[in-house]
Amino acid sequence: MSTTFTWNIANLERTTANGIVYVVHYTVSASDDTYSSSAYGSIGLEAPAEGAPVIPYADLTLDTVVTWVKEKLGGSEKVAEIEAALQAQIDEQRTPTKASGIPWQV
Repeated sequence: MSTTFTWNIANLERTTANGIVYVVHYTVSASDDTYSSSAYGSIGLEAPAEGAPVIPYADLTLDTVVTWVKEKLGGSEKVAEIEAALQAQIDEQRTPTKASGIPWQV
């Protein structure tokens, strides 16, 4: 089965005076036809350097902010680690290696 990974933005924190985003709250979801797993995180962003272009808050897109998150996390290597961890959770759901219970209460 193929797993689909979806990066999303849950919330943005910004300075109201200039609209500059300083915290991004994000989610990553993984799912196949039967199982799913997800993670939530937050990252802080530095203000753009003086004179650097700034995208107005109203013009930000999901793709732009997800790109910021992935770059801030460490690029494709870290993205692959996060997605591999979610895949491992799905694999554990599919074929559990641990269980709990009491044998006389089956």
